[in-house]
Amino acid sequence: MPHSNRLVLDQLRQLVGTPSVSSTDPNWDQGNRAVIDLLANWLTDMGFRTEIQEVTPGGDKANLIATMGSGPGGLVLAGHTDTVPFDEGRWQSDPLQLTERDHRLYGLGSTDMKGFFPLAIAAAGGFVDTPLKQPLILLATADEESSMNGARKLAAAGRPKARAAIIGEPTSLRPVRMHKGIMMESVRVTGRAGHSSNPDLGNSALEGIHAVMGDLISYRRQLRERYSNEFFTVAFPTLNLGCVHGGDSPNRICGQAELHFDLRMTPDGNNATVRGEIEQRLAQIATQRSLDIELCSLISEVPPFEQAADSELVQMAQRLTGHSAEAVAFATEAPFLQQLGMETIVMGPGSIDRAHQPDEYLELDQIQPCIALLQQCIRHYCV
Repeated sequence: MPHSNRLVLDQLRQLVGTPSVSSTDPNWDQGNRAVIDLLANWLTDMGFRTEIQEVTPGGDKANLIATMGSGPGGLVLAGHTDTVPFDEGRWQSDPLQLTERDHRLYGLGSTDMKGFFPLAIAAAGGFVDTPLKQPLILLATADEESSMNGARKLAAAGRPKARAAIIGEPTSLRPVRMHKGIMMESVRVTGRAGHSSNPDLGNSALEGIHAVMGDLISYRRQLRERYSNEFFTVAFPTLNLGCVHGGDSPNRICGQAELHFDLRMTPDGNNATVRGEIEQRLAQIATQRSLDIELCSLISEVPPFEQAADSELVQMAQRLTGHSAEAVAFATEAPFLQQLGMETIVMGPGSIDRAHQPDEYLELDQIQPCIALLQQCIRHYCV
């Protein structure tokens, strides 16, 4: 095994063995600081200038900005350091211990996406003794799997700045220039409880929810007509009615009910416009039925993402990989890096099909092609 591969495996073993689950469930949620400190130490030893940006008070969740070279422009290689929760009983091996079998590296985060960091570091290692005309920046973020607060913090701070950014999410080394946004919303309907023997004694929140659901299904058809985009496999915005809670007894008129839904918007529209239209529609139902209806966000929305097909970064990535840029259904930190003024794509090793499930793995045969591809990108933007 080449020395560079041994170092990659050793670094990935340490990253996988350092738990950094992020979750909206406080019973699962952990900090990522130990992972950030590992990366910072390795990169400092290589000659990078490292800065740790605290995302939470006390810094148990943090971002890392590591820079080699100086000046305007340059390239950002970015990834998130957190993982999703896991069910240890469904893994064939310890999820927090990197295990090699069948030409694969098994472990939590091996592909989504701790595996990207040792490969990006190995690629950067080829330029340690090369004078860079523009900076190379390695970026590691917190909480992508839950709140995306790490990327939001960077966007709010207005840094880092560069010409281009590559986010190393698992795409099997194919460039991705477009993904949908995400909104997750709650509709809370408050009516008036009463005895079921006389409808005049109350005002059913469940019947209000029924009207809301019918209206959202109608609105979904409108979204499909207005914002379809054939570049996506699922070529239209999706609106999923996820769960309903309400009522307490069959012989009581329901006084309160709640519906949760998610909406994944194509880049042809925007979340704020859609949310405003939903609010107007709910207000109409509330007036018609004399109900109190409130729309509340369950998560901070993630905007849709699109990088122009004719942009320098997309054209370069297509030329280097031999693959046309694609659109994906999953969301990433790309819109937040794009807000910083950088051309941005998503392109990294491993398959998204392996992510968020037991026995997650990174294929060994992705390692050298990924390092070589990233080095070509660094050469283009920094040398």
